[in-house]
Amino acid sequence: MIVINLDVMLARRKMSSGELAQKVGITPANISILKTGKAKAIRFSTLDSLCAALDCQPSDILEFRPE
Repeated sequence: MIVINLDVMLARRKMSSGELAQKVGITPANISILKTGKAKAIRFSTLDSLCAALDCQPSDILEFRPE
């Protein structure tokens, strides 16, 4: 199972979801979908923008956990 640790990175960067949405250019609703783990997919371009905005690596956001 892939877990999205976006809330952890937001806390580490002391950034709000709204601020991240604005920097990345996606809606706050889509940030919420990612944070809650309800997303079924993520585009590489979105992941790239998230990593740039949060100054992190994809592995800081995405984590594999065996079920």
